[in-house]
Amino acid sequence: MGNGQRSFTWGHAALLVDFTVGDDGGIRLRHLAGPAAAGDGPGPSLPLVEVTATGHGRGWSGSRLIGTALGERLRHQGHRSGRDGDWHTLTVDLHDPQTGLAAEVTYRSPDGIPVLRSEVTLRNTGTSTLHLESVSSLVLGSLTPPDPAALDVADLLWADNDWLAECRWQRAPLRRTTPAVSGRAKYGHGKAGFALTGRGTWSSCGHLPMGGLTDRDTGRTWIWQIEHNGGGWHWECQEHDSAAYVALFGPTDLHHGWRHPVEPGGVFRTVPVALAFGADGGPDAAHGADGGPDTAFAALTRYRRAHRRPHTDHQRLPVVFNDYMNCLMGDPTTEKLLPLIDAAADAGAEYFVIDAGWYDDGDDWWTSVGAWEPSLTRFPGEKGIHEVLDRIRERGMVPGLWLEPEVVGVDSPLAASLPDEAFFRREGVRVVEAGRHHLDLRHPAARTHLDRVVDRLVGAWGVGYLKLDHNIDPGSGTSAHLGESPGAGLLGHNRAQLDWLDGLLDRYPHLVIENCASGGMRWDHALLSRLQLQSTSDQQNLHHYAPIAASAPTAVTPEQGAVWAYPQPEDSPDEVAFTMASALLGRIHLSGRLPELGSEARALVREAVAVYKSLRTDLPAAVPSWPLGLPVWDAPWLALALHTPDTTYVTVWRRPGGAPIVTLRLPERAGGAVRAEVLYPAGREAGAVWDVDSSGLTVTLPTAPSAAVFRITREAGDRSAGTRD
Repeated sequence: MGNGQRSFTWGHAALLVDFTVGDDGGIRLRHLAGPAAAGDGPGPSLPLVEVTATGHGRGWSGSRLIGTALGERLRHQGHRSGRDGDWHTLTVDLHDPQTGLAAEVTYRSPDGIPVLRSEVTLRNTGTSTLHLESVSSLVLGSLTPPDPAALDVADLLWADNDWLAECRWQRAPLRRTTPAVSGRAKYGHGKAGFALTGRGTWSSCGHLPMGGLTDRDTGRTWIWQIEHNGGGWHWECQEHDSAAYVALFGPTDLHHGWRHPVEPGGVFRTVPVALAFGADGGPDAAHGADGGPDTAFAALTRYRRAHRRPHTDHQRLPVVFNDYMNCLMGDPTTEKLLPLIDAAADAGAEYFVIDAGWYDDGDDWWTSVGAWEPSLTRFPGEKGIHEVLDRIRERGMVPGLWLEPEVVGVDSPLAASLPDEAFFRREGVRVVEAGRHHLDLRHPAARTHLDRVVDRLVGAWGVGYLKLDHNIDPGSGTSAHLGESPGAGLLGHNRAQLDWLDGLLDRYPHLVIENCASGGMRWDHALLSRLQLQSTSDQQNLHHYAPIAASAPTAVTPEQGAVWAYPQPEDSPDEVAFTMASALLGRIHLSGRLPELGSEARALVREAVAVYKSLRTDLPAAVPSWPLGLPVWDAPWLALALHTPDTTYVTVWRRPGGAPIVTLRLPERAGGAVRAEVLYPAGREAGAVWDVDSSGLTVTLPTAPSAAVFRITREAGDRSAGTRD
């Protein structure tokens, strides 16, 4: 390489990353892709880390957080690669001679998986305090070749996410937000473009902390996630030097009021992020209708498994009954629960969770939560709530309870007994949101209170499952001391929350914890790398739940995605099968008024649970694809496939408005004798025929709404075709 530049490559069989170091010491991540796509030529010029600090801004004004003066001055000091078990590691050391700012960029990638994880640690080796305003976790300036034609065929991917309408993936041409502008090169780069931001304590309120870019011609796709359990995140994917770049951030001053002083000798660590690469024919090729996006999501699925905390629940996948959705809805009593417990056990449930309301004697418990003591009026008698917990165990199930640990109602005795410093405050005033205060888990009193609660419920009562909910957003954050920005306080709390969860699971390693926040309002990998299940929605309409269930594996591994299955006495048999089928390729969250169901509906529920138990051993190693493309919210047909080396499971939903026949593209099964069978519901009108010529599955569902789960296998003696890693 000329002009005094040198290069080096790091990675493994599934992922290669190319770097160039200029003669001035400036270093660039030139290219990231699978081995077959490596060496496409030099990418555009962006530094490994972009940093703004007070007095050190950008070279080109606008809303973008690239082109920073500090980032441009950082010089390569060396790099070292190694192994950490199954992970490949690379550390790159950078230094700014003007301020003394040192940056340590840490890249990690699990062997055989085309995913790059990145985080940055800054150290102030200078003599003056640096007031940070933004720090990138990952910058890649070469998602596309530096050719305007490549931008013309690039599509952005992102997921809108709202209460009751989670995980709605969108796709639009990059040119729609970053149009080609004649003469722009004469004046410089653009000043804006496509970007998404998360704010507050809900990491996924508005949008999932994810995004992507895909090439319509080649299928090459990059999917990224920001691994942060609060709303302080930002990403931008736009044009720079005739190529698409992506820059991923945690909280920033521009978007979150985040500022962080780093005194001489001080250290700051960014929020970690991950970037997955997918292409047709790669190690995770799903070869579905969307090609590249499917393979990238498959890679991200395997990465999430490799990175999360080990837990027996990820392999066992027990069936959970929860008394809330379309059932007791926060009004549990001994009288109401006992018949539900019997019905859940008869249906095959293995855990029984008492949801909201168990701790309050009145009708309105919203502003009184915090002490987490059982109600004496809801659970009368000498044994109180323990009569119910014992009945759950007698029926062979593990008891669980709902908990909203980070909030204390304004009418709770804890609001007066805990010190002000244990709560979110701004300008010295305790924050109140929707009649509640928010605990700051950096404070010992807040942590001690929650540890005592968990030790009582789990250690003394023997509860084996906690559903941790979070139903308020107290805004920008907290200032624990004079001069701390609320954004910095929120980041500190978020990291303390993760530390608290780690400590909880260290003490109770077999405890199963569900992540919930008004359904999917805190749906992020930072929490899911620790917790065992994710509540995918509070959606009560079975028709609207289908696209959420179908999309869930984009953001959570199938074995962690909890989907409500809540049959009602007034539902038709097709509707009962529809709601049960939605949960069979994830985690069944059984609910509904089971004791009131008729005999046919009860049989459909028992059949669904039995089918789930027969296939759940395959789910922890399966990767997803979407044979009709990423689900569209109002589409009449939806489909989700999960693939193992020998078997493909497909759930197909038909909603009103569509024809009774649809063809799914599953070409990875081409070339061999294939068997397609209806797993659920058996005996109802549903059919699937494998078309050898088109490598597709033609599905017939005569009525709407209806749904079915199919199993596709190769016939004995034909194990060579279409195998999957």
